[in-house]
Amino acid sequence: MTAETHENDLAPVAAVIVLAAGGGSRMKSSKSKLLHEISGKTMLHYAVSAGAALDPEHLVVVVGKYRDQVEDHLGQMSASVTTALQEEQLGTGHAVSCGLAELGNLTGEVVVTYGDVPMLTGDTLRQLVAVHRAHSNSMTVLTAHVDEPTGYGRVLRDGDRVVGIVEHRDATDEQRRITEINSGIYVFDAETLREGLAQLGTDNAQGEQYLTDVVTFVHERGDRVGAVVTDDIWQTEGVNDRIQLARMNAEMNRRILDAHMLAGVTIIDPRSTFIDVDVDLAPDVVLMPGTILQGATTIGEGATIGPDTSLMDVEVGAGAEVVRTHGSFAIVGEGAQVGPFSYLRPGTQLGRDGKIGAFVETKNAVIGDGSKVPHLAYCGDAILDEGVNIGAGTIFANYDGVNKSPTHVGKDAFVGSNSVLVAPVDIAAGGFVAAGSAVTEDVPAGGLAIARGRQHTAEGWVTKRRPGSRAAKAAAEHDGSIHRSIEESRSQQKG
Repeated sequence: MTAETHENDLAPVAAVIVLAAGGGSRMKSSKSKLLHEISGKTMLHYAVSAGAALDPEHLVVVVGKYRDQVEDHLGQMSASVTTALQEEQLGTGHAVSCGLAELGNLTGEVVVTYGDVPMLTGDTLRQLVAVHRAHSNSMTVLTAHVDEPTGYGRVLRDGDRVVGIVEHRDATDEQRRITEINSGIYVFDAETLREGLAQLGTDNAQGEQYLTDVVTFVHERGDRVGAVVTDDIWQTEGVNDRIQLARMNAEMNRRILDAHMLAGVTIIDPRSTFIDVDVDLAPDVVLMPGTILQGATTIGEGATIGPDTSLMDVEVGAGAEVVRTHGSFAIVGEGAQVGPFSYLRPGTQLGRDGKIGAFVETKNAVIGDGSKVPHLAYCGDAILDEGVNIGAGTIFANYDGVNKSPTHVGKDAFVGSNSVLVAPVDIAAGGFVAAGSAVTEDVPAGGLAIARGRQHTAEGWVTKRRPGSRAAKAAAEHDGSIHRSIEESRSQQKG
């Protein structure tokens, strides 16, 4: 049976152990290194997801420093995970021993991986297990060739067999010229792993129990140690500081963008576009420069997003346009228009062909099909039925200092500019609100609400109260101009 057959129809492994006990001091952070995010997911999330792809009977995460943070995060994930505590960080061999101790007298295969290798995929782990089984290995290691291997453990070979792994600091000059490096990701026979861990010592530069020493133990007793060489070096890369975190983010984002472009999405400037791993984009979406799509955002076919737009967990319908907008936990209907300079807060739902325009903020607002809030407005805790038009400068006054109350605007109603709708209030279908009104009472269907003082004009006020001012001079010139026009008109009539 070939490795490919094994990989495509792979029986579950006995256990996956994810090493996640390190403190990550080089991150200079108050939270666990493993909880820093890459393209919208924590590094630990990627590690657990890759391990879960093997459908293991047991999935164990070895925790240590920041234990509470890591366990809280694991509790929020859907995967079935148990944890094992490594109180002192005494090396990778010791960490695996702590994980194995939680599993009792286990039989079968044990996969060991790390919580800070976010690019590692479930497919690669499946390939590793498939090769392990196809060659009846007692141990199989994932390796890669790199141009500059400084700092990595080197793989020592005898033909197609691995005979040892030596850490860089313990290697001879000749061994340091080897370019095949150890990823630290392995498949073991469980019994072989237990026996190998039992004989580990600390005779090395770090004074720690190296898991790599199990390779030598297995080889020397005559069992086979195999290797799978990956041509994707990023899958073996760990993250230890924020420089590496930024590089990993950049590479992950590049791959996400490439995948979307190959699937029919136009990305005008990939250098300024960032997309989280769970974002869903339909064909013929156009992303303008400066677009950031996060969380579970979905964009429908033919929609245009950007420039300079960030959306978190936002659903955008087909053919919609969202320009220079910040939005979160909102819905934009098909053919709708948003922006520029709009702020969509959680609970915003804009219907088909609706509009939220320039300098408009919405929150917990359901805006019906074809309804428009085009300019300079705040619309919060509101329901707008179909065909509503909200004039510029309108405020939905939803908060009285203690409670928030709703406003309803019925079908095809019209609210004039610079109005205040003081919730709770209902403007029924076809109702009108005159510009400049402060509405505190319901407006009946087809009614007109005028809630403002009657205009009073004081003739000559400027001349009397502001004599000599620029305004008074302009008024005098205007009056003189009118007087001259009248005289000229009379002269023409007499002529």
